[in-house]
Amino acid sequence: MMKNIYIVILSVFFCSLFCVSCLSKSAEKKDSKQEEEKLAQTPPMGWNSFDSYGVYLHEEAAMANLEAFAEKLKPHGYEYFVIDAGWFGEFKLREGTMYPAEKHAEKLNFNEFGLLQPSETYFPNGLQPIIDRCHELGLKFGIHLMRGIPRAAVEANTRVKGTKYFARDIVDTTSICEWNHQNYGVDMSKPGAQEFYNSLINQMADWGVDFLKYDDLVPFPEEITAIANAIEQSDRPIVLSLSPGGDVNPEHLDAFKRAHMLRVTHDIWDEQVGIDQCFAAWRKWQGKEEPGFWIDMDMIPFGRLQLMSPKPEGVNGDETKAEIIKKIESGELSNIELLSGKGWTRQSQFTKDQMYTFITLRALSASPLMMGGDLPTLDDFSLALITNEEMIECNQNGVMGSLVYEKDSVEIWQTPKKESNGGWIGIFNRSETDKSLSFSKADLNLDDSTNYVIHDIWENKDIDEFDFKINSNGVVFLKYMAN
Repeated sequence: MMKNIYIVILSVFFCSLFCVSCLSKSAEKKDSKQEEEKLAQTPPMGWNSFDSYGVYLHEEAAMANLEAFAEKLKPHGYEYFVIDAGWFGEFKLREGTMYPAEKHAEKLNFNEFGLLQPSETYFPNGLQPIIDRCHELGLKFGIHLMRGIPRAAVEANTRVKGTKYFARDIVDTTSICEWNHQNYGVDMSKPGAQEFYNSLINQMADWGVDFLKYDDLVPFPEEITAIANAIEQSDRPIVLSLSPGGDVNPEHLDAFKRAHMLRVTHDIWDEQVGIDQCFAAWRKWQGKEEPGFWIDMDMIPFGRLQLMSPKPEGVNGDETKAEIIKKIESGELSNIELLSGKGWTRQSQFTKDQMYTFITLRALSASPLMMGGDLPTLDDFSLALITNEEMIECNQNGVMGSLVYEKDSVEIWQTPKKESNGGWIGIFNRSETDKSLSFSKADLNLDDSTNYVIHDIWENKDIDEFDFKINSNGVVFLKYMAN
């Protein structure tokens, strides 16, 4: 009899332990979900390696940029350190150098489940030391992925982890990225397709990834949904950034909002055409932002760019891509590989006025602030712009400003400050000539009967008149508050 009582007591005890464990796991899941829902409540701020290293970032440069990030950007609220594409490529190198001899690696490093692994060429110690150091510094780690599954994994017919399915069971061999042929798309109607994405995201979560930049994804809402679902089941809070931009169909907005950032431009480089594209995107996507979902106009191409693409002999550096190709085809240039990115190693070719315009636009439009240039060599002027407290305050206000005035190539955009009778104004001279301009309060969308304290951010002075001389492609950046 006593033996039976002991058995009952033990059964109740272990059942209680099991229930507590289940409740604990349920609470952990709930806490993780709540944390995920709070992600990116303001536009994310960070650094991405593409502008400075293309798809050829290597271990030494990654660590140097990470340490510089912690010193120069973290004190101003920047938190995401993002390694762009190519981290899995076993690149052919130019003899005796770390420079690539091919645009995209022909050989990829992946495991028996078709999941990409760090390049032994560029990351001989793997990514974990970089991820761990990132977290030690109080920063968050991000990485780039391409939509789909490696074509080489399909050829090897790797198993989908945890299932009876293989790569050839889930692949769509007709779906190939136009500019990078390393992957096939995944047919989400096939059994095992979701499980493949789950296994890939679970690997990222196990590594400690906090941010995913997913490329070639915007035109494929089914795969956006699959990746968002995979992130949810991983139980790790991960910011999802959709890329590339360009032709983004607004009809897919519901799928886009499963992510936290939506690229709406092509790659933006240090040239006026990129600024013009950002203005066009601002008009098109104005008002679509909300906490947890931001309209992304690509990286900030300040500082040193394209460090892994030294200018070859016989190249001036100002030729277009088409001109370079023509010279290669004619035999005028030889042994030149057109690498990822745009152009050759250089300091950003923006003028100071273009830089003021660029960063003011980013502030007023609440576009995520993702620095692209090399951080260890960053010049003082670029650093001052991207860490300006007033600019960051405007950006982190999280409101995409609206166009309130347009005449003779002059545009005035206004961003109200949340829960306040103040805000910010950008007066942009979008012409190729300098302009002397005078405005009324009405032109600036300010109440004529209200007194305001108005501060010129870039000149760092208070003003009481609206008379300005604005250089070609320049800007006046104002902060106002009702007095």
